[in-house]
Amino acid sequence: MTAPSSNSAAQSSSRKRPGKRAKFLHKPACTTCRKARKFMEERGFELNFRDLAKERLTTAELEKLIGKRDYREFLNPRNELYRRRKMKQNPPPRAEAIRLMAAEPNLIRRPVILAGGHVVLGFDESGIAKL
Repeated sequence: MTAPSSNSAAQSSSRKRPGKRAKFLHKPACTTCRKARKFMEERGFELNFRDLAKERLTTAELEKLIGKRDYREFLNPRNELYRRRKMKQNPPPRAEAIRLMAAEPNLIRRPVILAGGHVVLGFDESGIAKL
């Protein structure tokens, strides 16, 4: 009978330990961001939030964030500017895309999740599971 109580203590202490930490760049009103946040919090992630509308990313921050990745993955295809300029068929050059994302945060695919040197864009369950 002592085994169940020791298991309960172990489970209780594991709930108190902080989970993995991640930076969560988002817009609070974004449905996709809210789903991703809930998904991560249910899995014990400790999130450090940055509201992209209130604290925009600078071009230097975007350059560092994107690194050697394909910058086009960071463009939000649901954004009006993206559709109006037909960026899928005719993407802007990298420097212009970064400048546009810095000026118009809605052009950034959200959320942007950073943890352990990895970047996950959007609500990507398999990507989050790898963090």
